[in-house]
Amino acid sequence: MAKQAKEKQEKPIEVSLWESANKLRGSVEPSEYKHVVLGLIFLKFVSDKFEEHRSMLIADGKEKYVEMPEFYNMSNVFFLEEISRWNYIKEKAKQDDLALIIDTALHTIEKDNKSLKGALPDNYFSRLGLESSKLASLIDEISEINTLKDKEQDIVGRVYEYFLSKFALAEGKGKGEFYTPKSIVNLIAEMIEPYKGIIYDPACGSGGMFVQSIKFIESHHGNKREVSIYGQEYTNTTYKLAKMNLAIRGISANLGAKAANTFSDDQHKDLKADYIMANPPFNQKDWRAEDELIDDPRWRGYDVPPKSNANYGWILNMASKLSEDGVAGFILANGALSGGGEEYKIRRKLIENDLVEAILVLPRNMFYTTDISVTLWILNRNKTVRTTQVGSEERNYRHRKGEILFMDLRQMGEPFEKKFTQFSIDDIRQVATTYHDWQTSVLENVSEAFNQEEYCYSASREEVETRDFALVPSKYIAFKNRDENIDFDEKMKTLQSEFKKLLQSEEESKKELLNVFKGLGYEL
Repeated sequence: MAKQAKEKQEKPIEVSLWESANKLRGSVEPSEYKHVVLGLIFLKFVSDKFEEHRSMLIADGKEKYVEMPEFYNMSNVFFLEEISRWNYIKEKAKQDDLALIIDTALHTIEKDNKSLKGALPDNYFSRLGLESSKLASLIDEISEINTLKDKEQDIVGRVYEYFLSKFALAEGKGKGEFYTPKSIVNLIAEMIEPYKGIIYDPACGSGGMFVQSIKFIESHHGNKREVSIYGQEYTNTTYKLAKMNLAIRGISANLGAKAANTFSDDQHKDLKADYIMANPPFNQKDWRAEDELIDDPRWRGYDVPPKSNANYGWILNMASKLSEDGVAGFILANGALSGGGEEYKIRRKLIENDLVEAILVLPRNMFYTTDISVTLWILNRNKTVRTTQVGSEERNYRHRKGEILFMDLRQMGEPFEKKFTQFSIDDIRQVATTYHDWQTSVLENVSEAFNQEEYCYSASREEVETRDFALVPSKYIAFKNRDENIDFDEKMKTLQSEFKKLLQSEEESKKELLNVFKGLGYEL
């Protein structure tokens, strides 16, 4: 019987793109790859959306409207003139002026769509001076990608992060510049539930947090018009990327007037946010000069965060921007849980001010760019008893002042692209449910009910004080003694048998070796 042909394994999009972009080697610096590729991905994405909508209009018998921008704009789809459509670019891909054709396409899209003002690269491809044949090869590769295949996926963010990881080591850059994996953002969204109000991200990167927040609202049948989005990003190219990423999804956002440093040039000084979601750079050194930002109002009531590490600068920036009922979910390196010096004093004050609501340690290998274990912090400015509408549900919160929920998620997760880990849908549901049940529990002894080995522990402030205000979950959550049920005698007999075989085997090898030398006339 003929063997069945093996099903062809589909390569992840970002891997194919990297292989193609790598062909640009020698023509352009590796650090430019992502801008080249993401510019083209953007063109392909808006073009696929345009063609999809155009087909819908035709299917609805509206052929005569297919060249009218209004019939696209009303559905948050960019109308594209012919010279900006992917098929047009693809047809011209063998021409020597391909770079100019791409720049013209991008310029035309930005000119025709106000929401993209300042977001797209200006005359970028022509300035690079790329060989047309290499650019054409990239066009061919991207033509094979259906950017609408997985509408849940933030393709721009995903490609961005993968490319960051590829040259982070080579360049020594990219350290601390992480795109937050989708499953972590989903977990944050499911925990803090940003249904209505102001959402803020002080280090918004490519805008991935916002994209997933809107998806959360849509998946829970909320109204995305009831949220306002504010963000800030330091790197100019990433700032543009975020604007581009949000614009193609019809998400309006205020990312400040320009790319700027959140600490030294806060673009949203008076902002009070109902939800903060963030993944700021980890362990940033020298983020301020010795005498800089000493009297900044964001740390009023706290010690000044040390210049040697920005972690507590980020925390206080976010805490200062929380509204009366505001809640923040953000990722930080584990070191922030127990650091000394000024960090200790700030952490202690945050706990005494009852801002810390939950601390969750995440599994390793969740990021493309680092394999360290990180922590999800939940700050909540209102831990008092109250009843409020959360989505379609009326939620009765209990009084939780003086309590912190610790969770250890290191045993959770499923394999993702062989060497990475991500939360499954069930994981996210379980964690969010535990957190919400803890917030609303009517049980008499909450600390007992939420004390599960290797999973969670509800600690009182007194317990945290006893542990000198350390927030390391392993100091609170009990661990299973996996050795307690082992039969010692049986275990030793197994080891005895294995070592006996090992020693016999070694003895036989020794005899064989002696015989070989003896046979050669060189007896040992």
